Amino acid sequence: MRLKKKVAQLIARERVCRVATVNEHGVPHLVPVCHVLANGKICFASGDDGRKVKNIERNPHIAVTVDLYSDDWAHIKGVMVQGTARLFSRGPRFRRIRELLYEKYPHYRTDAALSPSDSVVVEVTPIAVFDWELD
Repeated sequence: MRLKKKVAQLIARERVCRVATVNEHGVPHLVPVCHVLANGKICFASGDDGRKVKNIERNPHIAVTVDLYSDDWAHIKGVMVQGTARLFSRGPRFRRIRELLYEKYPHYRTDAALSPSDSVVVEVTPIAVFDWELD
């Protein structure tokens, strides 16, 4: 599924999104992550032993939300993407997504270095997209 231009712009511009996964018992796990948009896919990194990674290994279905709150509700905007996640622990895709994260978040390179020895990158392919106030 291709993201609409305004949806893609919001996702690419914002600095944090929220990622929801579920464990083997169907219990939700929701965490904020720093992300990038690459070729219409939402990407982020994690330690390879993170709860979200363990959940994705068991169940690749994922939801990602990017939203902008305002006390003036006429200005609330957001998007929720439901999709499937793939994990990459090495190789060209790992290196490319890592580099995109380092470009968007320069401090990541030193403060949260991503190494194939203990990190993965996650690539979310959208299946369904729900947005509000982006028209």
